[in-house]
Amino acid sequence: MKIRSISFWGLCSLFFLLSFQPAGAQQYYYRIRIFHYKTKAQEDRLDNYFKNALLPALHRAHIPKVGVFKPVEQDTADKKIYVLIPFKTLDEFENTRSRVQNDKKYLEDGKDYVDAAYNNAPYSRIEVITLRAFPKWPGPTEPKLTAPKPERVYELRSYESPTEALNVNKVKMFNDGGETTLFARLNFNAVFYAEVLSGSHMPNLMYMTTFENKADRDKHWDAFGNDPEWKTLVAKPEYQHNVSKADITFLHPTEYSDF
Repeated sequence: MKIRSISFWGLCSLFFLLSFQPAGAQQYYYRIRIFHYKTKAQEDRLDNYFKNALLPALHRAHIPKVGVFKPVEQDTADKKIYVLIPFKTLDEFENTRSRVQNDKKYLEDGKDYVDAAYNNAPYSRIEVITLRAFPKWPGPTEPKLTAPKPERVYELRSYESPTEALNVNKVKMFNDGGETTLFARLNFNAVFYAEVLSGSHMPNLMYMTTFENKADRDKHWDAFGNDPEWKTLVAKPEYQHNVSKADITFLHPTEYSDF
């Protein structure tokens, strides 16, 4: 490991991630970057940056699939764009940013974003969430959907737990309890399932399922709620009281999103 090439904060980040890494695990890491903005002009600049600069640069840095999503219903006072970046290894997680920032074509194609003036920023704030994939769903999956992207509904869920121990319990429910297997059997077309390592709503886990449209989404969840396997799982004493709050965000993929 070339420690001298890693910044102090990057080294701290690496040690933080290593502390969560089980021996022999092959799970992906994810970074969700949420760009908050206010105006249509900012949205257009962000779309141009993602489509023509960031995603091509990430592809050149060997990140083959990057997701870009917008809420189905935007908050008019605080609009958002979600960017999901999967990393196969710790090296990718730690070093991709520097690889992109040293990419001359990226700097040229993203000049409007990279060199934006302090009083003409393309966003109002960026929020970052770091996640690690579940053992039973170790990497991202491209949805098998046929509907045009503007019609699709992607559902991003965050389950908060009352305590860290109960968060571990809910993660166990997804893995050892078979919740991810149940979602797969019912064709929820999940992109990822992951525990949150750092974010503003911890302790929590997050996952994203995808559907052809809102009616398809409702049909799937109705089947899930009535499934005997789910009813048995959710009634088990060892899995009680492990979720204190569920946040649900409905998203559309942008036309240039890889997922």
